[in-house]
Amino acid sequence: MRAFVTGATGFIGGNLVRTLLVEGHQVRVLVRPDSDRQNIEGLPVERVEGDLSDRQKLAEKLEGCDVVFHVAAHYSLWARDREAIYSANVRGTENLLAAASDVRMGRFIHTSSVAAIGVPPEGSIGTEATQTTLEDLVSDYKKSKYLAEQAAIKAAREGLDVVIVNPSTPVGAYDVKPTPTGEIILRFLQGRMPAYVHTGLNLIDVDDVVRGHILAWQKGRTGERYILGNRNLTLKTMLDMLSAITGKPAPKIAVPHFIPLTVAFIDEMILARYFGKTPQVSFYSVQMSRKAMYYDSSKAVRELGLPQNPIEGALEKAVNWFIEGGYV
Repeated sequence: MRAFVTGATGFIGGNLVRTLLVEGHQVRVLVRPDSDRQNIEGLPVERVEGDLSDRQKLAEKLEGCDVVFHVAAHYSLWARDREAIYSANVRGTENLLAAASDVRMGRFIHTSSVAAIGVPPEGSIGTEATQTTLEDLVSDYKKSKYLAEQAAIKAAREGLDVVIVNPSTPVGAYDVKPTPTGEIILRFLQGRMPAYVHTGLNLIDVDDVVRGHILAWQKGRTGERYILGNRNLTLKTMLDMLSAITGKPAPKIAVPHFIPLTVAFIDEMILARYFGKTPQVSFYSVQMSRKAMYYDSSKAVRELGLPQNPIEGALEKAVNWFIEGGYV
């Protein structure tokens, strides 16, 4: 089978391409002319240059493929990136869905996010049935993922064979940028995390996320969405796991949320906006940490066979990859 993959230079996409190749599939990847191609360097893939802005050109690039894995997204929690976020994540997704429909694509796997599901009410766990509204979402990134998912649902209703996957928080190797969670691991390894905030998240091995994509292609029901997650845990528990893996001490001091919120506001809204300094803390990211983001992936486990490998192993793979890659 020939798979068309967007976002191949990113974290999930890079791991997905590797697995598809190992399993004997041909892979065509869409890459921007100016993109960092470190994650696919040396891989036997067919590269086509372009972006998600032109429906007709996308249709030409999709010819001959059996499945689309639309993993690409502009991930940013900075307010300054607002236009780029909507352009890539919403309009880009709409263009690719339309192009896939034009060429009668066999199946379209849309990589959404638990961000599109929203934060579940306090004391509860989010599922595929959890509903949110655009107004309830706190960042342009989350809003864009919600709108992109709505476009995928609409395309499925109009006849395109679309399956939606909603990864939670993947960890593992090839996190080149890194992602916000990878940045937490990196800060821990570099001794730049003297304290933590009370928050919770759902972690999953990125290899399991990749397997979830492939299982969605093979077994997923058209128009359905599947949470690709594993273990709900506090940030403190995650840091304690990293301490056990590395032997480095975990931070013991918890700070109230108003402290990082104040720092983030000064950093992004004042220093970055008026003095041109590169912000270190996103105001939106701190806002999001005020609520635990816990999710239930039992539907994907039951219907797809989503693996649930230990989170400790995923964290260890991430630690080793950052160290071997010279990040630390």
